[in-house]
Amino acid sequence: MNRRQQQADAERCRHRAVELGDAGAPAALAELGELARHPQATVRRAAASALGKLAPCPGIGEYVPVLCELTRDQHPQVRQYALIALGRIGDESALPALRDAAQRPAEHEYNLGAALRAIESIERAAAARRDFSAAACSRCGKTTTPAERDISERQFQRVYCDACFNAVFIERRNFDMKVENHKTILTADRTVVQSKGEKQIADWLAARGIPYRYDDKFQIIQGFAVRPDFYLPPFDVYVEYWGMDSTDYKIGMLLKQKLYQQQGRKLISLYPDDLARLDKALGGAFERLGFGSEAGLMAEEEAS
Repeated sequence: MNRRQQQADAERCRHRAVELGDAGAPAALAELGELARHPQATVRRAAASALGKLAPCPGIGEYVPVLCELTRDQHPQVRQYALIALGRIGDESALPALRDAAQRPAEHEYNLGAALRAIESIERAAAARRDFSAAACSRCGKTTTPAERDISERQFQRVYCDACFNAVFIERRNFDMKVENHKTILTADRTVVQSKGEKQIADWLAARGIPYRYDDKFQIIQGFAVRPDFYLPPFDVYVEYWGMDSTDYKIGMLLKQKLYQQQGRKLISLYPDDLARLDKALGGAFERLGFGSEAGLMAEEEAS
């Protein structure tokens, strides 16, 4: 498909997303979910807006993770419409993504405002319906107070007593710091990664003009976040480089692969032996997923 055909297809898909949003039919949700992953930003923006219009429809909650991912889209207006849509839907599982957007230093002012308004709306509605009866701490089993339950559910989507809340907060902060301290290798596009294998993969993607996000947090299921090595927004594909050989690492690898599979996510797994043949390993994976021509076109556009 040449560039003119791509533009015509994008315009057709954009019109379709607007049409589905205006129709307000629950049957449109599945199609809009696909359009929200379209390679063209104008289509993703229209799909996010349409999903927001369908907020009252049954089943809209299944598409909250799609919109959460769009809050980190490379195009600011896609992020804007995703944030607005999440505020209209009002699902509490969107709060981690919304808080992340609200705390992003380089974010546009209008997106910061949209994120804060969405957070306020969701938290206000949640507080009105929340049952603050006694509940056990999910870590130590101690009975929590309503205040402890409120703050821990808002922060972690789990119930913790104050002592366990502090411990979990410190553990997660230390883990994040440890990960950041291990990022010491600079790629061709000046992303800082943790290993030579990840650098080789990042350089392969950058050389072909394929946009990626490295070590980013994603809400895969409600209350559970993962940090894929690479996420490729144009294709909605996750790439994991499994570069270690310890027993604990392999257990974590299998659990993570199972999570991707259970949620129907497109995952490309790479191993140390693949590094010497990335054209075959990554290029072949793109072909199997049906993205070979799109990836090739990006490389051609980057070269021109």
